[in-house]
Amino acid sequence: MRKAFGQWLAAMLLTGIMTACSSDTVYSRFVSTDGTSARHPLPQWHMDSVARFDYTITDAGQDYRLLLYVRHTETYPYQNMWLFVSDSLHTDTIEFYLADDRGQWLGNKHHGFIEMPVLYEENYRFPASGTYRLNVQHGMRDTLLRGVSDIGLEIIRN
Repeated sequence: MRKAFGQWLAAMLLTGIMTACSSDTVYSRFVSTDGTSARHPLPQWHMDSVARFDYTITDAGQDYRLLLYVRHTETYPYQNMWLFVSDSLHTDTIEFYLADDRGQWLGNKHHGFIEMPVLYEENYRFPASGTYRLNVQHGMRDTLLRGVSDIGLEIIRN
């Protein structure tokens, strides 16, 4: 009897932990900027390189939060960044900061990279269920933007 209760309790705790850890993340992906070479071993992002994200939305009646992520090194030369973000309906130009006024990097540091989340849309409703594509390009003046290794997109159900 005691062993059965212990197994039941363990199963209930495991179910509770799995339920508590479940995420409302619908889509999460990083795309490499693919700008490294033997001549330039540090990451860089060419102005013509487009990060493409293809994803499927099954519940268009739901509100979503769209987060863009920029993963960069400390060799990134600027405080801010401009991005051109487009889908089949519209194109946006967004600016955000990667460092504060004293030059301290914002975001989370992991293994030599800094990952900065940027809120792109909040409480966004897709016009219909289906497959979508989001394109992201840098809008900086540099042809090769030094220090940027990856761009990410995360879509979270509110």
